[in-house]
Parts: sequence; C-alpha cells; structure tokens
Amino acid sequence: MEDEVDRLVRAWRRERPDLDVEPLEVLSRVSRLARHLDRARRLAFAELGLETWEFDVLTALRRAGTPYQLSPGQLLTQTLVTSGTMTNRIDRLAKKGLVERGPDPSDRRGVLVRLTTAGQDHADRALAGLLTQERAILARLTTAQRRELASLLRELTAPFDNPAV
Repeated sequence: MEDEVDRLVRAWRRERPDLDVEPLEVLSRVSRLARHLDRARRLAFAELGLETWEFDVLTALRRAGTPYQLSPGQLLTQTLVTSGTMTNRIDRLAKKGLVERGPDPSDRRGVLVRLTTAGQDHADRALAGLLTQERAILARLTTAQRRELASLLRELTAPFDNPAV
C-alpha cells in the first residue's frame, strides 16, 4: 500500500535526482504520524475539556505517585517547557481546581504542585481515552511489530533525552 510519503519521495527523486532523499522515508512518516497522534489526543481530551498541555502536566503529577506532587522544576523537566510557561500553566490549572500549590517542607522558599482529586480524575479519564485512540492507531501492527517499532524509535529519541554531559 502506498502512502503520501511514497508519492513525495518519488517526486523529489524525479525533481532532484542529485539528492539522497532517503531520510524523508522515515522522518516524514514520523512527522505525519505525529500530526495524526495530535488529532487523536485532542479528540481523547475534548470530552474533559482538556488541552494537550494540561494533560501533560496532570499526568506528570499523576505518575509521581502519592501524594501526586512535584516541584515546578521537576514539571519543567518532564514537560520540556520554560519556567515562565510552566508558571502560567500551573496558574491556569489551579484556577480550574485541578492542581494546588503548597509549601515545600524541604525548602522554605520552594513550592510543590499537587494534583487535586478532580485533577486525578481528569488525568485518569484522559489517559484511558488516549489509550483507546492510540490502540486504534497501532491496530494494524502485530505485537512483535509494535515492540520492534518502539525499540527503533527509542534508538532515535534516547540521545535527545540523555544528552552527553
């Protein structure tokens, strides 16, 4: 079965035979798949009125385990945003009653962001909806193919997540 990337690679090979366009065969597909995944995420979160960034923050807190709290710095690391952006996001989630700020007992000047009961419910329900959407996206692959794809993608992403010091 042919896809849009096959067509664009064929066109580039015709128009620019002097260039090796092989990277497009992988990375253009990853890019297109990311757009489809973004649509699936928006659909999964729409029922709860959540934005993707809200899901990212709520689930970072949920994954932290009881008492479902992290410092703003830990949230920055997990969500890859700037501190100003994180402050704004925490403010917006607090106004919705999904998180609350509290003092950090180990640092007088520090703050911890804690998931509220409503925030935990939203995170759990959004994750369940997302997994339904993601299973549908991966349905054409066998279990072995999904594992192989996950392993190959890990090879590409690990250097970004673990930069050399």
